[in-house]
Amino acid sequence: MTIGVGGSTVQQEMQRLSKLSFPVIPIQEGEYRRRCDMACKLMQLQGISAVYLNAGTNLYYFTGLRWNPSERMVGAVLLATGELWYIAPHFELDTLRQFMLIDAPIIAWQEHESPYLLLAQLLQQQVVVNSKIGVDESTPFFIVDGLMKAAPQLQWCDSKSIVAACRMRKSAQEIALMQSAKSLTLEVQRSAAAILHVGISRAEVAVFIDQAHRLLGAASGSYFCIVLFAKATSFPHGVNYEQALQVDDWVLIDTGCQLEGYNSDITRSYCFGTASPKQRQMWQLEKQAQIAAFDAAQLGSQCELVDLAARRVLESAGLGPDYQLPGLPHRTGHGCGLDIHEWPYLVKGDQTPLDVGMVFSNEPMIVIPDEFGVRLEDHFYMSSQGPRWFTQPSYSVDDPFGLES
Repeated sequence: MTIGVGGSTVQQEMQRLSKLSFPVIPIQEGEYRRRCDMACKLMQLQGISAVYLNAGTNLYYFTGLRWNPSERMVGAVLLATGELWYIAPHFELDTLRQFMLIDAPIIAWQEHESPYLLLAQLLQQQVVVNSKIGVDESTPFFIVDGLMKAAPQLQWCDSKSIVAACRMRKSAQEIALMQSAKSLTLEVQRSAAAILHVGISRAEVAVFIDQAHRLLGAASGSYFCIVLFAKATSFPHGVNYEQALQVDDWVLIDTGCQLEGYNSDITRSYCFGTASPKQRQMWQLEKQAQIAAFDAAQLGSQCELVDLAARRVLESAGLGPDYQLPGLPHRTGHGCGLDIHEWPYLVKGDQTPLDVGMVFSNEPMIVIPDEFGVRLEDHFYMSSQGPRWFTQPSYSVDDPFGLES
């Protein structure tokens, strides 16, 4: 039996986890204000007069206001001069004020009014005709369409050059939050492997993982959870049927949580029993590809070169090329922060230079169709000395969590 896989119980693992703790220090108001200042400097350099931030992670990143997007327009406008306004339905004002971290005027609209027209009128009072106004790229089309029709004399553009430029480079406080989230999830992964037994269902494992995340301080439990056995592991994002674990089944578990909105995302692959020679070979190749990607992630190098480094390892072993199977069917990694997938990406065509503060997943999955898949996923961040792991990569196919290393 693979070391650390099976042999324990839910009760024993919950007891083990209950003794652990992970520091969670929320982002403070001063950092949100510094983010707004940086956005304003970028707007001035790029000739953009204002940026609209829709409810969701971009609004949260710049203002600290957490609000879920819906069919009602809720957001904020940040002018290049530094002025900030919120916009929200009038009946939400009292609730909105409870969640506001940075105090600023609120444009309130009644249900029969057009929030797009109200916002357009405000902008027309603050900027000159034909000014460029950036729009948060996550903004739904119906809001963008409404704004463009309400103020056709303004140049509406994608605000990615502002928003992504700020969010791609994480601060020390953001790195610390992600460190806690990822360390937490790795402990959950270890316990999930330990409770496996013949006959346990994918759903039972997922329930345990959710409860374990909650026990360790992730209030919303698992942000997502993929549990796969046997041939189902060859489907990167899962299957639509239930499974019960059997002896010598290959296992893939991909899960994560959020702490103060910041994401973890870790995958482990191992055998519940004795790995076959082919599984052992592919597991080791996966680990080599993951390390090659990490080693290629040097300051100033382009993101796509990290993806290329992983693919070279796999192609040298006869897999691929490119996205062909057996091989790696997707990018090597993605940025991570308040969104589990965000800019930049470790993929061909992304020529963004690696810079201090950038955070990435490293997951060059190997898929052997109709047999099994191997994904080892850990995240790293770019320090001033180069890449640094958040979590220690899986140790070996026989001892995935390094319990006897």
